[in-house]
Amino acid sequence: MNFGQAIEALKEGERVARAGWNGKGMWLALSCNGNRDVPTEGFWSPHNAEFARENGGTATVLPSITMKTASGEILMGWLASQTDMLAEDWQLV
Repeated sequence: MNFGQAIEALKEGERVARAGWNGKGMWLALSCNGNRDVPTEGFWSPHNAEFARENGGTATVLPSITMKTASGEILMGWLASQTDMLAEDWQLV
């Protein structure tokens, strides 16, 4: 798949990865498909919780692409490189 097709797959709830990532167990997922209003207690960052509290008890959270890394962690807010955007080796996980 190309990058556009990979983005569409993410929006449909799929996980995607580059072919070269396979052996490392890495993949991308969409955090949510659309905005979500999160209550104050749903934030672990005290700064975000304070904003939500001052905003009437909730804050709108926008969707983002997350990555399961080779070291087994979740990276919030993954950004594609130019190489990733031009690649034709995207696949469903």
